Amino acid sequence: MKQWMMAGAAALMLAACGEKAPLYKDASRPAEERADDLIGRMTVEEKLGQLLCPLGWPMYEKTGEDVRITDAYRKFIREQHGGMLWGAFRADPWTRKTLENGLNPTLAVKAFNAFQRYAIDSTRLGIPILLAEEAPHGHMAIGTTVFPTSIGLSATWDTELIREVGEVIGDELTAVGGTIGYGPVIDLSREPRWSRVEETYGEDMFLTAEMAGALVRGTSSKGVISTLKHFVAYGMPEGGHNGSPSHIGIRDLEENVLPTFKAAIDAGALSVMTSYNSIDGIPTTCNKELLTGVLRDRWNFDGVVVSDLESIDGIFTSHRVAKDRQQAGEMALNAGVDVDLGAHCFSLLKESVEAGRVSMATLDRAVKRVLVRKFKAGLFDNPYLPEDSAREVRSPQHVAVAAQVARESVTLLKNDGVLPLKAGTRIALVGPNADNLYNQLGDYTAPQDPDNIVTMLEGLQRAGAAVTYVKGCAVRDTRSNSIAEAVQAARRSDVVVAVVGGSSARDFKTKYIDTGAAVVDETAVSDMDAGEGFDRSTLDLLGLQPRLLKELKAAGKPLVVVYIEGRPLDKNWAAAEADALLTLWYPGQEGGTALADVLLGRYNPAGRLSVSVPRSVGQLPVYYNRKMPYSHDYVEESQAPLYPFGYGLSYTTFEYRNARFEDDAVSVEVTNSGSLAGDEVVQVYVRDLVASTVRPRKQLCAFRRVNIGPGETVTVRLPVTRSAFELVNADYRRVVESGEFEIQVGASSEDIRQKITVNL
Repeated sequence: MKQWMMAGAAALMLAACGEKAPLYKDASRPAEERADDLIGRMTVEEKLGQLLCPLGWPMYEKTGEDVRITDAYRKFIREQHGGMLWGAFRADPWTRKTLENGLNPTLAVKAFNAFQRYAIDSTRLGIPILLAEEAPHGHMAIGTTVFPTSIGLSATWDTELIREVGEVIGDELTAVGGTIGYGPVIDLSREPRWSRVEETYGEDMFLTAEMAGALVRGTSSKGVISTLKHFVAYGMPEGGHNGSPSHIGIRDLEENVLPTFKAAIDAGALSVMTSYNSIDGIPTTCNKELLTGVLRDRWNFDGVVVSDLESIDGIFTSHRVAKDRQQAGEMALNAGVDVDLGAHCFSLLKESVEAGRVSMATLDRAVKRVLVRKFKAGLFDNPYLPEDSAREVRSPQHVAVAAQVARESVTLLKNDGVLPLKAGTRIALVGPNADNLYNQLGDYTAPQDPDNIVTMLEGLQRAGAAVTYVKGCAVRDTRSNSIAEAVQAARRSDVVVAVVGGSSARDFKTKYIDTGAAVVDETAVSDMDAGEGFDRSTLDLLGLQPRLLKELKAAGKPLVVVYIEGRPLDKNWAAAEADALLTLWYPGQEGGTALADVLLGRYNPAGRLSVSVPRSVGQLPVYYNRKMPYSHDYVEESQAPLYPFGYGLSYTTFEYRNARFEDDAVSVEVTNSGSLAGDEVVQVYVRDLVASTVRPRKQLCAFRRVNIGPGETVTVRLPVTRSAFELVNADYRRVVESGEFEIQVGASSEDIRQKITVNL
């Protein structure tokens, strides 16, 4: 510390004498040169400090309308030479940050400036801090805009709208000093029992790549570094258990999983997060073949690789392939991880470097990747924010985007003609998710001011509907029972709208492990059935919900069932007995606005499923693009899903004609044959008729959401790239083989209206 103080005093004397400043402080020089110069001045301890990213919320304390740094932050900077913080502005039951003791956007700006001032003024080299924040469906902080979770975003099949979502997230992150946003999550959801389905864009590689690419382009345009989660094959865990091994072959990995990451990196993503799982016995957080061989050597990725929270620790504590945290840190850094999220392992590596188990070149390479991002983000040259920087967070324009995304995500699965509701219809609104703001927001959501969230009840009331509300029951807690009152309300109504499903809403009674995943036990929570750590063995509606639906049906009035959910829950009864069935997934802060607009006919729904809805867990896996041969039926039930990938209805109808394939594009005429304007999602699939390796039964290769007026015919042109026809052959080379391909055009993966055979 004395040496640092002397060095700082010497630097001031040199400046006073007109001596030239160090190259790394010269804003006119390239970031790479500045990083090299700075690394040459750093000790091993200072270098390791740049790779540490601990929990950020213990680093400040709020006192009234002021905020100041804590001793924990001073110690992190002084003793560990820290370079990054994660989730400094995060607020939720795990962090114990609430509306009272957490930071609103204005205070977050003050905290950011305090963090930077201490890091720059109190250290020998004056290296600024970098903030990484959770941002999968909005910045996970108090006072920000809350969008639908990713499974709902993908239900829009609208890449341009998702790009706008990315721009809003980027604006709101940079307004409070965030440089890195954790998200999008681009795991493929092939296992609906898994607790994190809601965070993904569904089961398909192409749709996921398009959605993730759109979000990344939006956030990148605002200067935010997107972190892609989770590398790799994390969304298909054994038994549906979060973090369990993923059983996947090299060819499947190359054809279906890796392309989503490559597409998002090509779109501008500059950070990748490892995952908790293992593949073929190797934890992904120390898999050099993937982290260096694929990311660096094949793809020339020059961004930052960060571990998932304590996943480096997990090499030792969970996977048991290291003897201690120091060895786990060595394995991860040597494999290609740059940043230790959790900061328990890389801080132990000074002796590892001195002993040669981690080379100085390996350490310097990781440090350079972090420093380059700091230089390019302008943190060295403009480290502070204006006091009014956050004035546009959750602006009316941002809320309008959230409302439109929620509308476009509403997916109509069944309609016997009851929808849209006629003017003056008396509605009995019941169910655990009809007036519960947190149940519609999903996981990775901060505490909310109730005035900022439009519940299903509030949405209908604001729209002027005649509504009687009775909760009926809870999601899981069988002690909450007002079913009798709900049935009475149903009998007095013209139609019943039952809002059921699940919840990822965390509460302050739930126990959490160090990584933030929930610990499930009998006493932990009353309502959650999804969200990180809440894996399921069935997909059934829980608690008294099945009884509620059956008794409402017996009341004799038309029944509209609405699912608010984080995974595709069992819908067999509703599909058979309800007059109309919809899913809104977790629709975000404007979910009530969206539901009211759809039920009352103000908006014609056009959401499409991005994940297949199974009939039972016994069918799993049920994703649409499984490899040949076609499955046969079970003794007990069909092999087909209840609702297939790409499925969704409208209040109007569409006809397809004259599909053609020419000039590397499919064109098709689509006519709105109904009486209402509406959106159609035109989908193109390809099937390889004869190939040298086993191919999927079909694979999405293009789509477009298009608005068509009543009686109008439009020609929709959809480019189809070379990759649609590629396969990984027996020699593991990506090639296009000559032969026949069937191009299918339609309204879902199973509703194919036109077929074209092409010979390549």
